[in-house]
Parts: sequence; C-alpha cells; structure tokens
Amino acid sequence: MENASARNLWGDYLDHHLEDAFHEAPKTMHFCDNEAAANACAELVKAGIKTATTSTLLGIQHRKERLPKIGDYTVVTDWQGEAKCIIRTTKVTLKPFFSIDEDYAKKEGEGDKTLAHWKKVRWEYFTRELAAFDRKPNESMIVVCEEFEKIFER
Repeated sequence: MENASARNLWGDYLDHHLEDAFHEAPKTMHFCDNEAAANACAELVKAGIKTATTSTLLGIQHRKERLPKIGDYTVVTDWQGEAKCIIRTTKVTLKPFFSIDEDYAKKEGEGDKTLAHWKKVRWEYFTRELAAFDRKPNESMIVVCEEFEKIFER
C-alpha cells in the first residue's frame, strides 16, 4: 500500500485481528468522482448508513480491474486520501441497471435513500464514467452491486 494513512489503519486493524495477518493488503479507495460526495460517502460508511456501492461492469473491464469478491478488504478514504475505516465485502451481484430495487438503493445510503434518487445520481455518475471509454449508459447495462460491512475504524 502506497498510502501511509491506509497502511497505518490496516496495521492498527491487524494489531487487533492477528487472524488476518496473512491476508493480502486491502485496496485503498474513495467513493465518487468529486470531493464533496467522496467525503460524504466516507462519513456515511463510518456511520453504518452506507453498506453498498455500485459500479458498471463495462467500467471495471475498461480499467482492467478485477471484480470484487466476498471477503475483500478495502480501506475507505476521504478525497484527500485520509483513511477513515475498513470494510469487508459480504455480497457481490451482477444485474441489469433496470432491476435495482428500493431495498438495494437504501443500502447505498445516499440522499433520501429512494430508488428515484439512486437512479438519478448513478445515471449521472455512470454517464461521466463511461464517457471516458466513448460509451453511454443504458437501462440494460450490467452493474456490479457490492455490499459490505464496516469492520474497523479508529
């Protein structure tokens, strides 16, 4: 891990969880593509309100990232890279955008937690994300729904 703040938080976690000492180092990430939203999402995760996030399968493929898997650890940071907490992936589902329901939108924890809000902000984000690959979102595009639990914070 190149991020010292994340490395220190992971070390603090391992001090209390020696059973994970041989687990691969977690990825480090912030949510969203702007400072205000990234910082707000980090706080929602810390508060236990945000327990899910969604990516486009196409975006993951174009960035040559691997799909998340159950048991993955992630250090969540704010926009500036300051580690806020550690999460562990508990569920990963691939499904079409149109099939997202109210229950899942609520797990994302943002805005008023409604499906209408989720669809609006995700569509805007996915439009920006896919534009980099000369693509546009559509209702049948596959999204990667990742659910997680916060397992550690200072």
